[in-house]
Amino acid sequence: MDVLNKVPVREQDPQVRATNFDEVCLGYNEEEAVLEASRCIKCKNPACVKGCPVSIDIPGFIKKIEEKDFEGAYQVISKYSALPAVCGRVCPQESQCEQKCIRGIKGEAISIGKLERFTADYAREHGFKPTKAESLNGKKVAVIGSGPAGLTCAGDLAKLGYEVTIFEALHEPGGVLVYGIPEFRLPKEDVVKPEVENVKSLGVKIETNVIIGKSITIDELLNEEGFDAVFIGSGAGLPKFMGIPGENANGVFSANEYLTRSNLMKAFRDDYDTPIIAGKKVAVVGGGNVAMDAARTALRLGAEVHIVYRRSEEELPARVEEVHHAKEEGIIFDVLTNPTEILVDEESNVKGLRCVRMELGEPDESGRRRPVVIENSEFEIEVDTVIMSLGTSSNPLITSTTEGLETNRWKCIVADEATGQTSKDRVFAGGDAVTGAATVILAMGAGKNAANGIHELLSNE
Repeated sequence: MDVLNKVPVREQDPQVRATNFDEVCLGYNEEEAVLEASRCIKCKNPACVKGCPVSIDIPGFIKKIEEKDFEGAYQVISKYSALPAVCGRVCPQESQCEQKCIRGIKGEAISIGKLERFTADYAREHGFKPTKAESLNGKKVAVIGSGPAGLTCAGDLAKLGYEVTIFEALHEPGGVLVYGIPEFRLPKEDVVKPEVENVKSLGVKIETNVIIGKSITIDELLNEEGFDAVFIGSGAGLPKFMGIPGENANGVFSANEYLTRSNLMKAFRDDYDTPIIAGKKVAVVGGGNVAMDAARTALRLGAEVHIVYRRSEEELPARVEEVHHAKEEGIIFDVLTNPTEILVDEESNVKGLRCVRMELGEPDESGRRRPVVIENSEFEIEVDTVIMSLGTSSNPLITSTTEGLETNRWKCIVADEATGQTSKDRVFAGGDAVTGAATVILAMGAGKNAANGIHELLSNE
């Protein structure tokens, strides 16, 4: 056995998967998982745990896999994470737990993410469930949003005996897991839905089609509905645009809208009537994970796709794995390129993208080298669809209808990082609503911290 290198994970062939929405990565089987788990050197002070935002006992569940105690491995993980099948697929392990792995100093780090995925999938296939609280403690908590932050906070509080109700604005629970991440990365029926059901099995109630700020306010939840505390995990769903000419043309989408039409509203399926402009040539402006998701979705809908990004490839914020998969599938990367205008025909349809070439100058406040326009470098890309993937901000509806809730200059809710406590008594917040758009696992970490903060507050009362 080669202990220095990871057990390879099986994937769909790039040319085949570029034409379907089936999951790209096929995961480990039992034999592969046990073999990979046996590479772990069982550190006395496991640095991998410190690299995990929800502090999973990583050596503990890996040891159970090595012993072929797969149910035991699941019970270890489920103490810490409400969404292991999700995290095993979409977390950036390479920059978190696996980056800290001591095995990675000589050779490759343990495939922690793939082992977590295997454990969660095995548990689902064999009907294992997380352990429920033995009794309720008489306290009620409202959770706003059923994305990763909300589901984590709700699950952790339910395990502590709280009566928890999640209020979701959309018709289906899951938040960004159902509307934002494509089927080929995160299957909805086979992965997301069972994870949500596991949270519900802990006693959590989920009410959909409830818009906080319109259907009911936070003050009403606290003062009229009898909730002892509220957690805001509403995410950051308000898309940003560049403000360049032509952005109102037919064929210009935010990545949020494009992915929501495809993922939540099933536009990629022939038996659904959801409209979506597939386009013959699509430009996706941006370089993050959402940009890769939008680009790979457009490719599967039949388009030639360009990623247009103003910095170099080394600065791409997307996961290395996502960039690698996108390249394998045939997506074209136009880096050091910045749009200046969306070209429009007489009927207000997109007909091209005018861009300039960039070069990297001195570092800016983020530490990355600032892109600078190269003079007289203007050129055009012929496209009929443009997808803007420039990040998102919080929807102001909740903050504008809640007195005493402090926000920052980016309109995000101000909350204590360790506890999630906001400026308003008994109101906590976490995830993208506080930080702006970030990763699933960071939102989960914020939800876990807020659950601890709420528990500390209410148990002391």
